[in-house]
Amino acid sequence: MNIIFDPIGIIHSPFSKTKDMPIQPAGASGIKGEVAVFEKFRPGLKDLEGFSHIILLYHFHKSHSFNLHVIPFLDNKLRGLFATRAPKRPNSIGLSVVQLNKINNGILYIENVDILDGTPLLDIKPYVPDFDFQTDIRTGWLEKVRKNVTSQKSDTRFK
Repeated sequence: MNIIFDPIGIIHSPFSKTKDMPIQPAGASGIKGEVAVFEKFRPGLKDLEGFSHIILLYHFHKSHSFNLHVIPFLDNKLRGLFATRAPKRPNSIGLSVVQLNKINNGILYIENVDILDGTPLLDIKPYVPDFDFQTDIRTGWLEKVRKNVTSQKSDTRFK
């Protein structure tokens, strides 16, 4: 079975290289970017400006392989890929929750961007705390290291 996605836009950020990028939006506080939504999809932006945060689903377009065991950025132990947010994945799909500052002529002005410049956008969804926020959370191996996410930068391990 083949699944084909057509991008709905392009994400622009200050990051032209993957090295030294924030590894999650929590480490990208204040970093601004833009999402240029293609003309034919712009009518779908109606009513989105009422949301302070959005979920961007995108294609890791510079990722061309994967391993089922990886050493993630916040650790030095081999972990199962699906227990990490490593960018090299079987379907190369990324997800980021970003702040939406404004929309003008099909351009979304966003903040807290941890995404490589030129990344193809697959979908946009509103972030709704009542839908998305969970309580009684376990974070597995990340429990001891998650506080480091704001200072950890990417390196070449997933190149």
